[in-house]
Amino acid sequence: MSDINPGPTDSGKPAPRQTDRWLEPGSTNALVIYILYLASLVIGVTAIVGIVLAYINRGKSGGFVESHYTFLIRTFWIGLLYALISVVLMMVAIGVVLMFAVAVWFIARCILGLQALQRGEPVKDPESWFLGL
Repeated sequence: MSDINPGPTDSGKPAPRQTDRWLEPGSTNALVIYILYLASLVIGVTAIVGIVLAYINRGKSGGFVESHYTFLIRTFWIGLLYALISVVLMMVAIGVVLMFAVAVWFIARCILGLQALQRGEPVKDPESWFLGL
């Protein structure tokens, strides 16, 4: 037998699997979204999964994690805006440099958010257009 799902509990409902925790609102879910965002630099579609998770869980976790969900959602949309502007400006050749700057900005925002999350702190300015410091 498999120990993935241990079977029903006393209440008759199946016991939750250990892997289900990362889908629930909270710091583990925010951590997964940060990782999905960083992975999107290599595998582009993971950012879409991350933004969907952020929207689904925003407003459900409470506490310091709420600032992270706001920060994550804004990171996605602002990053997309910056990337689109960079693509348009590639015709003038400055877009390549700007796209590099957008990637650095995106990575820095994710790392700073991850560090705050690991310390159990909210993002100081989740609505910032820069780094949220």
